[in-house]
Amino acid sequence: MKTLSEKIQEARNQLKLSRKELGDLAGVSDRSVYAYEMMGVRPRKTVLRRLADILRVSPLYLDDDSIDDPQYGIEMKEHIAEAVSRYGEKAAKEMELLLSLSTSLFAGGEVPQEDKDKFFDALASSYYACREEARRRYGRKDGTKPM
Repeated sequence: MKTLSEKIQEARNQLKLSRKELGDLAGVSDRSVYAYEMMGVRPRKTVLRRLADILRVSPLYLDDDSIDDPQYGIEMKEHIAEAVSRYGEKAAKEMELLLSLSTSLFAGGEVPQEDKDKFFDALASSYYACREEARRRYGRKDGTKPM
């Protein structure tokens, strides 16, 4: 079982990136990358997702020490990114939780990736439909009703 620190360092080395290069790409300092790799500091979720993109691994792999497969949950990445762009960071956390809890449905089985993708697409579509219905019914966060 590898830690977040080990996973970041290993993936960075595989891509032949310096800490400064990784930091520049992720929008953090090389000192932050050092802290992630050597001191066990955990980055914010937004930074973790950026690091995962740059390092070509899934955010779930980086975030969970019990996951050994760098590609585990990679099919969720685009749905989480879309949730961020549509509704912000809170929606991304909700989407990540919803999708990761649903992943257990496939444990122990041989479900084709195409079928998994369809399932995750349908789940994400349902989530967005519910968010839009809530927005329509209850208004925006600022308390105003949509026109």
